[in-house]
Amino acid sequence: MKRVVIITAQNFQDEEFTYPYYRLLEAGCTVEVATPDKQVVHGKYGVPAKPTIDTMDLKASEFDGVIIPGGFEAPDRLRIRKEVLSFVKEMNEAGKLIAAICHGPWVCISAGIMPGRQATGYIATADDIRNAGANYLEEDVVIDGNLITSPHYRNNGDFMKAVVNQLSQ
Repeated sequence: MKRVVIITAQNFQDEEFTYPYYRLLEAGCTVEVATPDKQVVHGKYGVPAKPTIDTMDLKASEFDGVIIPGGFEAPDRLRIRKEVLSFVKEMNEAGKLIAAICHGPWVCISAGIMPGRQATGYIATADDIRNAGANYLEEDVVIDGNLITSPHYRNNGDFMKAVVNQLSQ
């Protein structure tokens, strides 16, 4: 059984947390939710994300994948947390799944894993992705090795098909 963590913070995009959470459970994964200080955080529309782990306790050796939802405020709060950036970098170095949607790639940028990659994200992140050394593509889902990115929750279906497919390999 694959173990995946969704890392989020206050004011995440509700659809980019809830759909991946339940889709991963349907796929038979163990799903953890990590937030700073293990605080319950809420999405833009009030959906609660109840943490099972503190971001300070994340260890790449314990997970097969990580999902980073968007909603510009949550990724912006996460990208300044050293433990989150270290975890994402370690996951990347181990070749484990990193999936980011909407503004989620900001965390990947700050973790320094974007140079030379193909990626997408919400259109407002296009310059950030390019400036981080990645090739920004206007596509519904971009898969570059262990990195899966998507621009918007309207792409949740294709995004999570790619995630589940990668986890089943």
